[in-house]
Amino acid sequence: MNLHLYGKTAVVTGASKGIGLAIAQALVGEGANVVTGSRQLGPELKELAAHASVHPVAVDLTDPDGPRTLVDAAVETYGGVDVLVNNVGSVHPRTGGFLSVSDEDWTATLTVNLLVAVRTVRAALPRMLERGAGSIVTIASVNASLPDPLVIDYSAAKSALVNFSKALSKEVGPRGIRVNTISPGPVSTDLWLGDNGVAATVSQANSRSPEEIAAAAAADAVTGRFSTPAEVAALVLLLAGDRAENVTGADFVIDGGLTTSV
Repeated sequence: MNLHLYGKTAVVTGASKGIGLAIAQALVGEGANVVTGSRQLGPELKELAAHASVHPVAVDLTDPDGPRTLVDAAVETYGGVDVLVNNVGSVHPRTGGFLSVSDEDWTATLTVNLLVAVRTVRAALPRMLERGAGSIVTIASVNASLPDPLVIDYSAAKSALVNFSKALSKEVGPRGIRVNTISPGPVSTDLWLGDNGVAATVSQANSRSPEEIAAAAAADAVTGRFSTPAEVAALVLLLAGDRAENVTGADFVIDGGLTTSV
């Protein structure tokens, strides 16, 4: 299926690894020009940039000026922004409970999981409005509608992110801009499975190994496994391209059937 992304310019945040890297790779596969923003440029991203139309930008997106720096780089390099993928995010399990979460923790979580997306949209949206077309795809989480005390601040931030995206879709939809969110359950990335990931952090607070914790989380899904970054990226492609041109204000859950509510 031709998604009509060839020659389009896409900005992807948090693309040095995991879901963001998979999204950048998928967009390249469709012929898009990709501008990535991340603190560090990992080896896989550098390799991709060496052989494809990818412009990586080393930037701290939690800095208030970081998102605009990234969008400006896209405009300077490729002339505009057609697609924005808000992917950057971070989660820290609060094994000490709610009372262990400080104001500084809340501020950090809300910044990386909400304000970075708000600021990046603020920087990119005028360019899309000038063209009268564009797609904004934001990676949220099942925790937006599946509150978990273990990630209480993360859940709140992702819920706000989905609410923000839905509200924005109503404002800019009449002007040709589509805004959608994707809410993954556990995905096989370092965020969950890395040395400092969710499984390892939770393991330190109880007697189970990281492998046991990850296996239990996978077992909660109907499919019995985590989603893959490539599976999330495939959904991003559909929403980014104009084959889904009448889809906006929607949240797409990809969690292997983990969520049981309707």
